[in-house]
This record gives sequence, C-alpha cells and structure tokens, in this order.
Amino acid sequence: MRRVLFALLTGGALLTASACGTAPGGAGSNPAPGTSTAASTSAVGTACEALAKVYDKNMASYAQALTSLTADPKAVAKAQQSLAAFASDVQEATGTSPDAAMKTAGQETAKLMRDKSADAKFFGAIKTPDDVSKAMSQTLTAWLAPVQSKCA
Repeated sequence: MRRVLFALLTGGALLTASACGTAPGGAGSNPAPGTSTAASTSAVGTACEALAKVYDKNMASYAQALTSLTADPKAVAKAQQSLAAFASDVQEATGTSPDAAMKTAGQETAKLMRDKSADAKFFGAIKTPDDVSKAMSQTLTAWLAPVQSKCA
C-alpha cells in the first residue's frame, strides 16, 4: 500500500510540476483588454509553479493523515487540519495572481477543500487502504480540477 501511495504521490507531483511549467493560459483565461497574451501566460505559469510547490508541500502530510485514519479512527482532527492547511496554501498561491481566472479558480478549489475539511463524515468513511487511495486520487483530483484546468 505504501509503495502504491508513494508512486501515486510522486507521479501526481511530477505531472503537476511538468504541466505547470508550460501552462499556456488555459481555457477561458482570456487576457484583459490592453494586456498581452504573454503577460497572461506568464502570470498563470507563475501561479502554476506556486501550486506545484503547494502540492509537493501538502500532499505527503495529507496522505499520511488519511492513512493514519485506517489504524486510528480518532485521527480525524489531524486529517481535517491537513486538508484545511492544503486549502489555505492553494488560495495563497493563487490569490496574488494578476490573472483573474486563476485567482477565481484558486478560490473555488480552496473552498471545495475547506468545506470537505469540515466534513467529519467524509473522514469517518475512510477505513481501509482502498478508501485512502480513492480519497487521494479521485476525490483530490476533483477538488483540484479548477486550478489544474488553468495549468494544463
């Protein structure tokens, strides 16, 4: 299980970092009148690089917190705190972007993650390594979709 989780985390981090470094502005990210496409692309690329760092910083601790739930269901608070910190870092990384679409996507992503961090039922349902894998792959991918669509 740990090898699979490590491979998932490493692959996701590398995918995010490689996609973020070459972001062309993303769908729906039209520059404001009077600004150049290059400036917009650069702004989005910078935010994507910051998001890659956020992902790298928070992914392991979130995965560890979820994994600890399989052994100790009372570890919910730690998992909730880990996800809330992840959400705050996402919002901080995108909040200073001059690209309005990226800023909005960051707020949306952070809200999804913050709302879920307050959902004790979500964390209470994590009882097996398969539950952890699902939360780390499908669920986290859905939460991060708004910002990843800008970095793809």
